[in-house]
Amino acid sequence: MPTLFTLSNGLTVVHEAHHAAPVVAVQCWVKVGSADEREDEAGLAHLHEHMLFKGTATRGPGEIAAAIEASGGHINAWTSFDQTVYHVVLASRFARMGFDVLSDALRRSAFDAGELEREIEVVCEEIKRSADTPARRASRELYDVSFTTHPYRRPVIGWEGTVRSFTREKVLGFYARHYAPENIVLVVTGDLTEADTRALSEQYFGGDWQRPWVTHPPRPGEPPREGNRVRLKSDDVKEAIVHVGFPLCAVDHPDVPALDVLAMLVGQGDSSRLALEVKRRRQLVRSVHCSSYTPEDPGLFTLSLTLQPEKLTEALDASLALLLHARSHPVDEGELATVKALVEAEGIYQRETVQGLAEKLGYHASGKGGLEADATYRAAVAALTPADLQRVAQAWLRPEVASLTALLPAGTAFTEDDARAVLARAHAPASVTVPARKLAPDGAHTRSAGASASGQPLDLRLSSGARLIVRPEPGIPLVALRGAFVGGSRLEADETCGLHHLLARTLTRGTPTLDAEQVSHTLDDLAGSLSAAAGRNSLSVRAEFLSRHLQRGFRLFSDVTLRPTLPPAELEREQQLVLQDISTRDDKPSGLAFHLFHQALFERHPYRLQVGGEADSISALTREALLAHHARWMTPSRLTLAVVGDVDPREVVDLAEECLAAPNAPHAPEPTLADEPAPTSPRVKVRELPRAQVHLVYGFRGVTMRDPRRRALEVLSTVLSGQGGRLFVELRDKKSLAYSLSSYSVEGLEPGYFAVYIGTSPEKVPEALSGIRAELQKVRDGRISQAELDRARHHLVGAHEIGLQRNGARAGLLALEAAYGLPVQDVKAFAEEVMAVTADEVRAVAEALITFDRSALGAVGRGVESLLPAPR
Repeated sequence: MPTLFTLSNGLTVVHEAHHAAPVVAVQCWVKVGSADEREDEAGLAHLHEHMLFKGTATRGPGEIAAAIEASGGHINAWTSFDQTVYHVVLASRFARMGFDVLSDALRRSAFDAGELEREIEVVCEEIKRSADTPARRASRELYDVSFTTHPYRRPVIGWEGTVRSFTREKVLGFYARHYAPENIVLVVTGDLTEADTRALSEQYFGGDWQRPWVTHPPRPGEPPREGNRVRLKSDDVKEAIVHVGFPLCAVDHPDVPALDVLAMLVGQGDSSRLALEVKRRRQLVRSVHCSSYTPEDPGLFTLSLTLQPEKLTEALDASLALLLHARSHPVDEGELATVKALVEAEGIYQRETVQGLAEKLGYHASGKGGLEADATYRAAVAALTPADLQRVAQAWLRPEVASLTALLPAGTAFTEDDARAVLARAHAPASVTVPARKLAPDGAHTRSAGASASGQPLDLRLSSGARLIVRPEPGIPLVALRGAFVGGSRLEADETCGLHHLLARTLTRGTPTLDAEQVSHTLDDLAGSLSAAAGRNSLSVRAEFLSRHLQRGFRLFSDVTLRPTLPPAELEREQQLVLQDISTRDDKPSGLAFHLFHQALFERHPYRLQVGGEADSISALTREALLAHHARWMTPSRLTLAVVGDVDPREVVDLAEECLAAPNAPHAPEPTLADEPAPTSPRVKVRELPRAQVHLVYGFRGVTMRDPRRRALEVLSTVLSGQGGRLFVELRDKKSLAYSLSSYSVEGLEPGYFAVYIGTSPEKVPEALSGIRAELQKVRDGRISQAELDRARHHLVGAHEIGLQRNGARAGLLALEAAYGLPVQDVKAFAEEVMAVTADEVRAVAEALITFDRSALGAVGRGVESLLPAPR
């Protein structure tokens, strides 16, 4: 249970111990967000999020992040309408460093004038990046239309004009008003005792901050809504993005639990009413979703759709009719019970990581309801009745005051009159069929009574030839399964590009005993998830559920993995959704830049192919081809399965022997792929698009997963990456060239790549590329310092440990390592390998791989054709 106490200076501290992993989260929740800004201050709260990492009285720019990264941790921040949050996750043995760094940033930030000027430029790059994202543009339109006077109408990040107007005096004034102890909640979760938390909190956050607390001025209220508000914009998008928003209450209103449950039941997840009827059965949308957003002040209930523009009217009519059906008809008792169980399970899943637990505690402790609000909320959800949901639907889902906004492809024949007519029809919707719950037939799966974890980790071969790895983790009543098959786009050609991606999407759409809807509803009963994913080297199947459902979940997992039926209607539906995804790739310019880089670097190897496929190849794939591929490459003898969680290994072995049995199963030989010749000169691929930023990926041929230089290359990438890395410090901190910037080491079964990504303004492209090459030249020609080496090694080890808190992450690593023929390591073995890397090994791998005359560049944006080499 969490404990709460207050320091003598008024700062609130929340602590909860969580000893499953030697990791601790330290978060500072400052109770100020963008809604507390004046109109001329739009973006000022967010700018503080940046500036608090830019130096203090004792630490210079980059040293704050470097201190945390050298301790094996992560440091970051976020800003919302109502809070600004600074957070650190690191190994518990370095907990003191987390307290030290965060307190230093919050208490003693320098706000150097030169650093402020540079960081304003970085935030403007972030604003441009946001402008290149259609989903963010669409969301901003909704809030700008839905709120006329309340600050929620403004973007949290601000506008370029206001951000460029900020002076050091204005920043310091905001800081003095809001960054006082009485306005801060410190949250500490993980492997740290309450006594240690009390002592460290007092040492680093106690005492007089010499900042008298002045309460927030009242925010301007939003006047009562009258009538509909509609805004349609023609935009450079490939599909329509539509939002319908209904005015809601604030977070402390007693209707919030029922509104959240209604949103889940109607529009969240594959088994929700909208997903089943509007997306699956009628195929009117690519995606549909409902959300109930209730912040500190009244928020919005939102219906969101992405779809082909010619289906707009029909899709909106159908979606609104199904949503508003809850006003006139009580929901089904079984549906309500399922959603209640999912809410309960969410609380369990959230406890898998210390940062997830800290976020929950910080949200409640800094908000109106206080720390006890979580228990109150869950009790209210448990007590909900169908009548409660009907009542809140009637009270809040009022079409006469709804807003409708949309970004539309040029030439879309949908007018404001059409939109208003849709909202008018929603007042008295036509009769609508609510999709019924389709459960598994009796006897299809037996329910496990549950078993306590016991025994030692197992790693063995089953009689079918499958490899099974079981790691019992009894701390939380959850279990994760990860099945891996070597494959992926390595086994594809131009004509079959995207086969694994389409197969992965269709695997979960039918088994010998369940159709697609029964699979979705069964997963709800298990309070779990089940999906498949394809990559460049493998196809994996993932499942997570409450451990008391082990037997049912395991049987469903094995049927989906080894006995999928790929129903023709389901395959056709998934093909159409993939084709829609392909048609919107121009709306994701950073992803397009990576694909162009892959094409430049790999001319023969399948690594050049789009994992998601191309329109021609996806359209040509048949059910017979997918079933034949599955029969050859996804046999039990090629399966590696990892099971991690609150299980008895003996029960798992018995289940696996039963469910994965396949006598005489063929084992296809592994393919031998032709070597990819190394580039003999620089290669460039570009795509001219009218975007606010240019997205660049620049890099070189890398190493394989089995290459002994792999760890040295990971260290090199970390020296360059991260907030304390060379690229970040030199190109972002000092030169303000970008908001997003990082290096990547991606290994494969064949050589992968080492690359740098940056998103920057078109006029900054020459300086950005020159800066990247200069930093790469430095690590190639010079030996990195001991401090850089230590920071990179500790950061890699810490990130590895932090990333493996979840059962699913541990199971995924075990399954893939074993499938690829790598040693199945524990955290200690990984740490030993990384800590053994020397500065000389880093320089050697840099010299070997960073070869500028054999580089590859992918670029997307305005003016990128100028990067093409001149014709000879």
